[in-house]
Order: sequence, then C-alpha cells, then structure tokens
Amino acid sequence: MNILLYSPDNEITNNFMPHLWMFLLRSLTPPGHQVFLVDGNAQRLSASDLAHYVERNRIGLVGIGAMTRMIRKAYLMADAVRAVGVPVVMGGPHVTEVPDEPLGRDGEPRHADAIALGEADYTWPRIVADAERGALQEIYAPVDEAGREVKPSLANYPEIPWDRMDLDQFNLVGRFPKWARRILSVAGMTWRSFHLVPIESGRGCPYGCEFCTVTGFFGDSIRFRSNASVVDELLKLKQLEKRQKGKIAVFFIDDNFAINPRRTKSLLRDIIARNAQVPWVAQISMNLLRDEELVSLIAESGGKVIFMGLESIDPENLKTVRKGFNKPEEYKAILECLERYGIYAITSFIFGMDGDSPGVAQRTLDVVRTWPPGFPVFGLLTPYPGTPLYSKLAAAGRLTRPKHWLEFRPFTMDFSPLGISPEQAEEEVRQAWDSSYKPATNAAAIAKLESRPFADRIIHLLGRLAFRGIYFPQMTRREWTRVLFQNRSSILRVILEALRFKHQPRSTEPLSIEVPEAAEPSA
Repeated sequence: MNILLYSPDNEITNNFMPHLWMFLLRSLTPPGHQVFLVDGNAQRLSASDLAHYVERNRIGLVGIGAMTRMIRKAYLMADAVRAVGVPVVMGGPHVTEVPDEPLGRDGEPRHADAIALGEADYTWPRIVADAERGALQEIYAPVDEAGREVKPSLANYPEIPWDRMDLDQFNLVGRFPKWARRILSVAGMTWRSFHLVPIESGRGCPYGCEFCTVTGFFGDSIRFRSNASVVDELLKLKQLEKRQKGKIAVFFIDDNFAINPRRTKSLLRDIIARNAQVPWVAQISMNLLRDEELVSLIAESGGKVIFMGLESIDPENLKTVRKGFNKPEEYKAILECLERYGIYAITSFIFGMDGDSPGVAQRTLDVVRTWPPGFPVFGLLTPYPGTPLYSKLAAAGRLTRPKHWLEFRPFTMDFSPLGISPEQAEEEVRQAWDSSYKPATNAAAIAKLESRPFADRIIHLLGRLAFRGIYFPQMTRREWTRVLFQNRSSILRVILEALRFKHQPRSTEPLSIEVPEAAEPSA
C-alpha cells in the first residue's frame, strides 16, 4: 500500500524546518509499504493539488498531523483527499484535545475517517494494518488492556535513516537571496545544500505552564533516548552532510532539552567524545542556564542558538500563568553568559496577559536593548484547546472566539484580558516587532557583533531579515525586495566586509556558522 504523510502549512507564515513526526512514522511503518512525505511549508499545495497527487501516486492511506494553528488548512486538505475516495487518519495535539471535531461529532462537518490520539508510536503500525484490510477504526488511543494510557518508552527508539533519505524539498540554500549566497561564497561557504533537521532526545515537561499544550499531550513524565542512540543519529547526519557537500544543523525539538541537567551534560559529553558535533538549536528554560558548566558543554558540543520562553519581564505576570520559575532579574546575566560562549538566544515574549497594561511593549523593549544581540519574538497569549488557560477563560465567559482555530488569524486576540483591551494588545505586539526588526535596529545589532567572527555577522543579518517575516508579510519577491532595500546599509556593509575578507589570507580553520531558526511564536 502507498501511504502519504502530509504536514500542512497555515497559508500565512513559514516554518523553516520539517516536522519530525513524518520521519518517525515512516520509520515505524511495517515493511511492504511505500511512504511518501509532503511538507506544506516546502511544497505549497492547494486542495486540488493534493487530491491529484494522491490519485497520481495511487495512495491508499493519508496521514495528516497538525498543530492548532494549522488545523484549518489540515481539514481543508483532508476533505479534498476524502472526496477522491482515499481514507484519512488525523493526529497531533489539536486532534487529541478535540477528538469530536475531526470526526464531525460536534456539529461541524466530518474531516477524518480515523483519528490517532496522543503519541502514535505504538498505534501507527495497527492503523496501517487496519487500513490495508479496509477495517479502519474511528479512534486509536495508546492505552493498555485496562484502558490506562501508555506513554511510549524511548529506550528502543527507531532508526531514522537520514543518510538514505531524499531531503531536497527541505534544502534551504535555494531560499537564500542570491546576494546572500554570493556573500557566503566569498566567506568560504561552498555548500550545495543546507538542512535544518529535527531530532528529539526526550519527551515531556513537568512544568505545566497554564497556556502550554505540551504537558497535556506528552505528559509530565520525562522520557529519554539513550545517549548512544542520539549520537549515532548525529553521526549519520554528518555522513549525509559530507556526501551532499552541504551543511546540516539540528534542532533538538525536546520540550525542554536540559530538563534533567545531569543527563543533558552526559549526552553533550558523549557528543564531544565521539566527534558528533553539528551546529544545533534547542529549547531550554532560562532557569536551567544558570549552570555555567552546562553552558560550556552546550558550546563545545555545537550548540549555537537557544530558544527560551521568557514570556514577560513582570514577575507577577509570570506567576499568573504558572511560570514563576522564570526570574526576570536573572535574564541579562544569563544572556551575557551565553554570549561569552558564542551562543545566541531567541527570546520569546507573550503580550495580553491579565497583568499587562498599555505600554508593555516599550517597557519590554527598554529591557531587551540592554541585552546582547539576539532574536526577540513576540506573540499574544493564545488559549489553545485542552489547556488550563482555555478552561479558565471559557468558564469566565471571556473567550471572544471560542473556536479561533477554524478561522486562523495570526496575532489576533481570542479573549478579553483584564488590564488591556484586545486591540491595544495587538498594537503592542505590532510595535514590538516593528521596533525590534526595523533597519536601524538591525544595523545596531550587527555593529555590536564587530568582535565576533565575520560569519556570525552574516548569519545574524540573514536571521534578522528572516525573523522579521514571522510578523510582517514577505512571502513574495516584491516584499523581499522592499525589505532588502530598507536594509541596504547593513547589507552593503556586510558585502564590503566580504570583499575585504576575500582578499585576506585564508584561515586554515573551518568557517563557523551560527544557525538561527525562525521559530513561530504561539500566536
């Protein structure tokens, strides 16, 4: 049977990294089946395009996974596939939290023939077997005979054969502007490809932040892969990198990569010992980065960028969303420590909390400007289904769009906060993005990196131009041309520096490239 695993885009924003679930399920598919992978962020397809793809490749089963912000597009694509007679199974965090919705049991149209609840590691082989014999059940849940939920152990993690996969659709070199490719070439970059590859080393988070879907989906029981399993996967990626004459960076998609610092240090030491370093990005809570030994190992093992959910500079605000373990008074010192080790930070903030008031953007920006250069991102507090936040707001009658996901609008409030109007919260986010990524701010950030390697300044500039696109539309050539023109001073400065670099004696040391990931905020 031919199987298609499809991950939709949301038609508005871009994700620069493929989703791991497709590759994981492909590895878990029983022998005798051919699995096709299509990521909507890499291959933009209309509903009719996907239906034709399914018919042309004689697909017998389509699996669709989607987070809440992508679910509207997921339903649209699922409807098109079902219209040509091919069964659809849907899964992921959103479907798990509102299982009646895709099955049409809540008054909405039906979108799926079957759904997979929770983590599908154990249920996927059974789904494939049932589909092959034409006997799909409606609901597949990871439970034992007594009906108790079973969380997959990661002790026997399946091998994902990255070194034998065709990853062309995820090659980011083609997305770099021509001028950027030329500058990088002058600086010594001769890559034919660049891939940002997702890897997980563990699952689960014990913190239970009020707005987060992670604990509800993966649970608060932390599970880890063996160090050897993770390191072997990194070594396979290094082999692929060498064969493709390209560059590969890794995003550890663990909900909190350093949640067990002792284990994390052990893993990083093994990466170093086996020479498995590749540039990597991870999500780590700020409080765990007080440990300078951990920060040192992160840098030595290839860590380049850390995504951290700071959320607010107001301690009382953090307590209201169950994130009081973040200490705003520590932010600056920890970020400066990361800078000393050559690590950059993606700092995420949320506006629209009940403790926010008009002017929250300016107050936040005033603090951010005292920090080392990084990549701040801003979103609005979003009540995702199944979270304590959603339940609290629904009970209080404060939801203004109870099913906001069926009409996805980024950076739009879906409830009424107590200390600020929805419209003002939206304006605060716009102000924060505009101020953080306007040409003058970009130029100032690049200037602060004068003491860093030349490659850092190139990639930091490219990262800033890309991060701007999370909020401001720049999906077309015309929009990108305007952005490049507005930032012509910074770009020209880097070009001139590249020309000087070209005529200097070449260093025998390899070019060290920092790799920022354009992560989408939760709004």
